[in-house]
Amino acid sequence: VSNHARRGKLFSLVTPLIAYMLWLDRADWWFASQEHWITYQAYAQFPGAAIMSLADITARITKAEVAACRAPGSVHLIAVSKVQPNERVAAVLDEGHRCFGENRVQEAAGKWPDFRETYAGVDLHLIGPLQSNKVRQAFGLFDAIHSVDRHKLATAIARIAQEEGQCPKLFVQINTGEEPQKAGVLPDAADAMIAECRALDLAIEGLMCIPPAEEEPSLHFALLAKIAERNGLSGLSMGMSGDFESAIALGATHVRVGSAIFGARVAAG
Repeated sequence: VSNHARRGKLFSLVTPLIAYMLWLDRADWWFASQEHWITYQAYAQFPGAAIMSLADITARITKAEVAACRAPGSVHLIAVSKVQPNERVAAVLDEGHRCFGENRVQEAAGKWPDFRETYAGVDLHLIGPLQSNKVRQAFGLFDAIHSVDRHKLATAIARIAQEEGQCPKLFVQINTGEEPQKAGVLPDAADAMIAECRALDLAIEGLMCIPPAEEEPSLHFALLAKIAERNGLSGLSMGMSGDFESAIALGATHVRVGSAIFGARVAAG
């Protein structure tokens, strides 16, 4: 299927939902998100300093919740600490924030056990891909896994959950853009994957997506919300630094913000 045909299909699926929201006079979130996207793009050219404080981001989330007629506090801010120096992470912990996201099991294992000894109440989310042979280790590190995306992984999670008598919160990752280089279940296979997880006695919290960088993210957020609604799921992990207001307007329960909080990422040398 060509990109043009895929985008046409996506647009036809989610346009009625966006039109309905505009009819309800909730368009102000759109203009706010565009303003902040311009700021975020400018920041990308000058990555040496963070452009938003944690308090600023929290205030913007609260404002977006109110604009979307959402209850204040209904959206969880996941501070994405992947490839960040420990001192930057500690600074955010010192401000009182406790919900963080990591992309790799090995990196999380190298810093979060120590942080948990110092800071009570850490809520750690795996937002990157998970290999089935690292599931047991992930169980010992993470409170939530946002990247359930295939049968082998779901089966491994179900087996270890039975053995350990507990399981992190689980999100099925949907590849809404149908991008071959990205992980995630294709939208047409989402219902079957969710049903398969439930058949394995896995309690699915919600869905996660990462929209294509070159496409309007709201279309993908609306598609994810539609898949979640028809499957009776309330959790929606979607929205990042440049678009979390629009994600909140379309139902996000978890937004993932990284460099805007911590500054530019520092790759391991």
